Amino acid sequence: MSRKSTIEWTNSTWNPVTGCTKVSAGCDNCYAERLSERFRGVKSNPFETGFDLTLRPERLEHPKHWRRSQLIFVNSMSDLFHKDIPTQYIHRVFDTMEQADWHIYQVLTKRSSLMRDFVHQRYGSLSAPPHIWLGVSIENAAAMTRLRHLKQTNALTRFVSFEPLLDALGSVDLTDIHWVIAGGESGPGARPVKIEWLRELRDQCQMQNVAFFFKQWGGRTPKAGGNTLDGRQWHEYPDIEHDQSDEMRSTRISSAFCMA
Repeated sequence: MSRKSTIEWTNSTWNPVTGCTKVSAGCDNCYAERLSERFRGVKSNPFETGFDLTLRPERLEHPKHWRRSQLIFVNSMSDLFHKDIPTQYIHRVFDTMEQADWHIYQVLTKRSSLMRDFVHQRYGSLSAPPHIWLGVSIENAAAMTRLRHLKQTNALTRFVSFEPLLDALGSVDLTDIHWVIAGGESGPGARPVKIEWLRELRDQCQMQNVAFFFKQWGGRTPKAGGNTLDGRQWHEYPDIEHDQSDEMRSTRISSAFCMA
């Protein structure tokens, strides 16, 4: 069975890899590490090895058995483009995503150049299939190079998660970006997000016709501060305007949105 997610912008999570290592300030209070390390050494627990990078080949084909269309966040407990994950294993993950194409897959990474290079290697001058959304996580201005790498990635749907948002970003060129997620940090020691940072990002999304999804204010728990900004929820999703000659694909995508 799929793992139903409490993450507001997806339906389910699929983790063919777990564990990771820190690469930037956004990793400092990693929720996945905190959760995993609670079970280190617990026999037979999926996280018996804590947050050590671990391949889970027994999970590779799970989405093929989930018959109802879903938005699936790939590797919520890791980063698919971690440098220590064999390239052939990543190809196997993409094989499954291509074969189980009634789902939409949301692939999010901080290793943006490795994702770009892999996609170019796999698809050449073509783009990744439209049901595979490719995104990067950006927490502050120092991480903005990931946006450039994302734009260089052959994808039909690109998205950026500005979560946890740790600083003002100033002017952001969202050309060729279809979806922006933003939110504050949650958990012990959560660093606060300022309303002006979020407003600046939201307003730029509106001006540049990019869907904006405000996930949370954060705090001690994810729900602590709620998820309204200026009196309303912002739960926008990208419009799919790619080749719709496959009518069934269009229907499946619409259904997945309705489930979110």
